Amino acid sequence: MERDGMTRQLQIELPPDVAEGIYANFAMLTHSPSEFVIDFARMVPGAPKAKVQSRVIMTPMNAKMLLKALEENIGKFEKQFGEIKTPDKQLDGKGAIGFGSEM
Repeated sequence: MERDGMTRQLQIELPPDVAEGIYANFAMLTHSPSEFVIDFARMVPGAPKAKVQSRVIMTPMNAKMLLKALEENIGKFEKQFGEIKTPDKQLDGKGAIGFGSEM
C-alpha cells in the first residue's frame, strides 16, 4: 500500500476459525445507495432452501474494488489453467448467483 510515496505494510490477522473458511455455492447480492450486501449460501440438491453461511456488507467503492480484484485474479487463473466455463444463465434476475447449481 502506498501513501504519499511511502510504502506501508498492512498486517492482517487471520484467526484459526476464520482460516477454515466456509463453502458457498450460491450468492445473493443487494444494494442501497450506501452499501452492497452479499449473502453467501450453501444449496443442497433436492433441499427446498439455501442456508446463508456468511454476509458481507461493503461500501460501493469497496465493492467496485473487489470486482476489479476478482477480474484481475480470474484473468491470472485462466492464463495459467485455462478458461473457466460457466452456464449460460448465471444470474436469476434478482441478484442471485448459483455458483454450481446448474452445472
